[in-house]
Amino acid sequence: MAVEIREISTKRELKKFIQFANDLYADCPYYCPPLFFDEMNCFNPETNPALEVCEYQLWMAYRDNKPVGRIAGIINRKANEKWNYKHVRFGWFDFIDDMEVSKALLDTVAIWGKARGMDGLNGPVGFTDFDHEGLLLEGYDYPAVMASLYNYPYYVRHLDAYGLVKEADWIEMQVYPPQGCPERLCRIAEIVKQRSHVHVVKVKNSRELVRRFGIQYMDVIDEAYQKLYNFQPMTVAQKNYYKNMYFPILNFDFVTLVLNEEEDIVGVALGMPDISDALRKCGGKLFPFGWYHLIRALKAKQMNSFSFLLVAIRPDYQDKGLMALFFQDQIPTINKYGIKILETTNILETNTKNIANFTQFDHKFHKRHRAYLKSI
Repeated sequence: MAVEIREISTKRELKKFIQFANDLYADCPYYCPPLFFDEMNCFNPETNPALEVCEYQLWMAYRDNKPVGRIAGIINRKANEKWNYKHVRFGWFDFIDDMEVSKALLDTVAIWGKARGMDGLNGPVGFTDFDHEGLLLEGYDYPAVMASLYNYPYYVRHLDAYGLVKEADWIEMQVYPPQGCPERLCRIAEIVKQRSHVHVVKVKNSRELVRRFGIQYMDVIDEAYQKLYNFQPMTVAQKNYYKNMYFPILNFDFVTLVLNEEEDIVGVALGMPDISDALRKCGGKLFPFGWYHLIRALKAKQMNSFSFLLVAIRPDYQDKGLMALFFQDQIPTINKYGIKILETTNILETNTKNIANFTQFDHKFHKRHRAYLKSI
């Protein structure tokens, strides 16, 4: 039978949309399921402020009345305005190995976007730069971490066949931390402190962070990421949304703040325990026992791997060596927790300065992701 495309319009249909990926990857040991309730909230205008600046529609593909694929069409008008393009994005794109299915889904998004004045099809990306983005091209036999997409190798063949071409690539690394901060790095950190008049500050928890600095942390991230691929300047509501989502679950041993003489935050770095194994155990669901696996992973005092989530430095303090301060602060903590592997999140392959920050240590380039583009 022909492929049937159905628009998602009810909460029940949305649950099927989210569950489809978990079913498709049920036998894949490398896939990391997202938290189910996070996915539900992501598509709820009452909980996700990104939808204030985005228009979206979801679809599922069926054959013989069985689900065989899914896709989201997204128009982020604020990002389009910033970058002066007219792109319709596709994300949450999963499908069986059937060219008719993938083509029907991509055609649906292209037609939907073109009817709204768009002239480019871009993806896989999400509503914003904080959502999962980039098709996995290399590293299929490494477990996916919470912050990155995983897909079967056949996806690449489907996107190539559709005529989508490379727009941007990200790389991921495994970094093997040294025992103790290297003497050279510590010397550099001390010189940077003196020359730039900056210092490191630690906070104990999210309450102290917000009490002392409000959302200044998010302001620095917003300023630092302005030039990154597809980045959309955050609204105040979005800053508060990400603050409320992530701050409460952070282990603040792994949060480093760099302040200037005016006690303003000029640099931030954070990581968190790799909870992907916990998500696999619970299938992305908190109940009945998923919460136990997640809390245990988040509160662990010893761990093998660790996700280095982000580094953000205010533009007027970039190229001043602040990364040395982050490493000087975090390497002893990494050693204390027994961490053997740092997993970086996606780093644009053109961001050579950031890549160089990690290649000074023993490392391995093990994953590559790609965003595609096609004129429509």
